[in-house]
Amino acid sequence: MIFFKFLVVSSALLIPDSFMSTQRYSKWANIGLLIAVEIGAMTLWFVSAAISGDMAREVAMSSASQAALSSAVQAGFVVGALISAVLGIADRFQPRHVLAICAVCAAAANFLLLVAPIGGMIAIGLRAITGICLAGVYPVGMKIAVGWGRSDRGLLVGLLVGGLTLGSAAPHLLSFLGGADWRSIVVATSLIAALSALLVLKTENGPYHATASRFDASVITEAWTNKKVRKAYGGYLGHMWELYAMWAWIGFALALSFSQQLPETEAAHLAKLVTFVVIGSGAISSAAAGWVADRIGKAELAIAAMAMSGTCALLFGLTFGGAVWLTILISFLWGISVIPDSAQFSALVADYAPADKVGSLMTFQTALGFALTTLTVQAAPVIADLVGWSVLMASLALGPMLGIYWMLGLRK
Repeated sequence: MIFFKFLVVSSALLIPDSFMSTQRYSKWANIGLLIAVEIGAMTLWFVSAAISGDMAREVAMSSASQAALSSAVQAGFVVGALISAVLGIADRFQPRHVLAICAVCAAAANFLLLVAPIGGMIAIGLRAITGICLAGVYPVGMKIAVGWGRSDRGLLVGLLVGGLTLGSAAPHLLSFLGGADWRSIVVATSLIAALSALLVLKTENGPYHATASRFDASVITEAWTNKKVRKAYGGYLGHMWELYAMWAWIGFALALSFSQQLPETEAAHLAKLVTFVVIGSGAISSAAAGWVADRIGKAELAIAAMAMSGTCALLFGLTFGGAVWLTILISFLWGISVIPDSAQFSALVADYAPADKVGSLMTFQTALGFALTTLTVQAAPVIADLVGWSVLMASLALGPMLGIYWMLGLRK
């Protein structure tokens, strides 16, 4: 804790004034900068998912090792988010400095993949460190965003999650453009994330930003004793059951499905582009859904999104290996519908939580969600080996079903 305080204070002293915020920007200019920061920093999340196939062609890697490279980020994120939530880092410290420090550290860990043995324990450990650091990016970014509004929080968080979505999709586009040169993808994403750390220092805290003056362990019990917060958590867990398993493995599943209709090399190349479009499409729908949610209700929007994404998961399983155009269409609809509700669970927590606990409660919410995704991402290829990828992808619909149950209690 003392070390973290030292980093925060020293960063403020060492960063040139020209990079610091000077209260010159409007609300939407700040939100725009924050979105750009999320896009840049979150490009680190799915680096291993985008390049593991190319790495495996260079050095033999088991499916378990490839899964570990992806799930290690989730596991690391859980550790980082729990530490942040318990210590109240997002609520007690200047969030812009926290986000900048964490983005730089995540970029450095990602860059070291260039010298680590491919697919080895050091590489997996570096991915875990990246996840730990990203716990200071995504939830902290949401803390900054909700400080800029109350009645339009669905839109504000929706825009931020849209940035996260686009950033998560970016490695797949870079991989498509860069071909099999996975090292160039590592370098590019590391530089982009490092630049985002500088950009966040140009943002400001909004008028509804609240700071906690001291450490308060009751922030964790609030997640259970506050009935509405608890329901928002339940909906989020159902959503996360589906989301990251789909994001982490949709590219692999698409390549397998396409290969039943196309030559293997052509199928793998097409899958990279389609995966970027599928994941990236959620960026547009997340922002639009946020605007709608502020008008019809956040829970209502989440229920509609989960109903559609769950249906797409079932259809993907039923049509697996069929016509390429049909698989692409279903995947695109899945990508559009799987992410818009993500922002609304966080916005609901912000609505129902005490103002000085919002950052910690949203961080704790993401910690629980990503703890679940660590299991689903790692278990997915193991289960797929037993029952097939079509059944595995269809089974992801169970998450939205449970999420809808929890959201029914939060309708207007």
